[in-house]
Amino acid sequence: MMDSKYRDHEIDAKDRSIRKGRVGLIVVGSLITGFVVALVLVIGPFGGAQEHVIMGTALLGWALGWALLAMLSTRWSNQAHRWAIVPAALMAVAGACLLIFTPDANAMNLLGWIWPLALIALAVWMTVQARRTLRSITRRLILYPLCVGLVVAGVGGGYETIQEQVDRSTTAMPGHLVDVGGRRLYLHCTGSGSPTVVLVSGLAETSVYWGGWIAPAVAQNTTVCAYDRAGQGWSDPPPSPQDGVAVATDLHNLLANAQIPGPYVVVGHSTGGVYARIFAARYPDQVAGMVMLDSQPNEALTGGLPDFPSQYSILRRATALFPSLARLGVFQLVNRLAGDPLPVPTRDEERAVVSAANLNRIQRDEFAELPMTLKEAAELTTLGDRPLIVVTASKGAATGWIPLQDKMTGLSTNSVHRVLPDTDHPGLIHDKTAAAASSQAILDVVASVRSGAPLPKS
Repeated sequence: MMDSKYRDHEIDAKDRSIRKGRVGLIVVGSLITGFVVALVLVIGPFGGAQEHVIMGTALLGWALGWALLAMLSTRWSNQAHRWAIVPAALMAVAGACLLIFTPDANAMNLLGWIWPLALIALAVWMTVQARRTLRSITRRLILYPLCVGLVVAGVGGGYETIQEQVDRSTTAMPGHLVDVGGRRLYLHCTGSGSPTVVLVSGLAETSVYWGGWIAPAVAQNTTVCAYDRAGQGWSDPPPSPQDGVAVATDLHNLLANAQIPGPYVVVGHSTGGVYARIFAARYPDQVAGMVMLDSQPNEALTGGLPDFPSQYSILRRATALFPSLARLGVFQLVNRLAGDPLPVPTRDEERAVVSAANLNRIQRDEFAELPMTLKEAAELTTLGDRPLIVVTASKGAATGWIPLQDKMTGLSTNSVHRVLPDTDHPGLIHDKTAAAASSQAILDVVASVRSGAPLPKS
């Protein structure tokens, strides 16, 4: 009898030891499951989705991880972590609310004043609970670092929200806001004379970078206007993602309501060139001439650039993550460390605007709409004899890029293609020497419009 009781006691002790030992595996397995599910959701079935969908599904994935920790630790170990149901519930509710209520940019900005403090408070509470209930090395190796990460995310999110407010309140708005039908777009015009030059920025850019080298140079000769598309810089966000026609319509209404007389010399850099061509197709009487600065070709996704379709697929999913990363302050850090040849204070203003969550949100939307936008740009088949200069940065150019740039000159019988061998894509705006070449191309088109003479071929 004594031997039987001893054996039973030994078995119970062994069982308790096994169950106690399982808690570490449960912690690791549960939280890794939550991370993997969140990652798979945001790059898999929901890859490329809008900001609220990315954040909502990621939170639901993490909620699953915490729920598993609460359930499995209670069922399969002698260290029940029922407290984990609290972060599970909070993340599940937050994720579900984002998916159900689909908050717009303004609502997401408002939430930026709330969630960082809530996240830090939750992380501190979780640390206390883990210290009380978890007797495993995973407390120090997994839970403590995770809680520190949550605190860092909260601090980064709070810093980003405050910094964006500081940047907006301390940076003077040299231009003005113009109503385009229930929304306002930012417009900044300098110089005097005609024709007016309209600068259309590339994807994930604003009017700010034109103010470094190009706008001041052009303003010495004629009127030059830069603007922010909806949701960029100072402009109000659009109610939904915009294709190229919506962007061109906004620009038309902006110039009309601001009483800027046309026709205009329209200048587009990168994807801005695509929007410029759509504007020319939709409002041909408003275009006196054009300059394409390393503009995205219409054939980018239809075989003209062999590597671009696969790159686009990856970038579309990546850019969908950018708004959430921006709200954590990631791009504030990255862009402060990155070098930029733009002059001060334009350089600092540029770093501030490209770090903002709103700009990254619009970047995602414009990138998602790019296939339709490129199709719409193909509607422009001719400019007649209106002057057109295509400026190409050949340094680092993708396969097929330069031939398509040369093809673009066929839009006009009065066109020139200028290739800059030592300049890369952003350098046409950011680098002083290359920007001087871009400015000269604009001034040459202005001169051709004024005189009616053909463009110089050099």
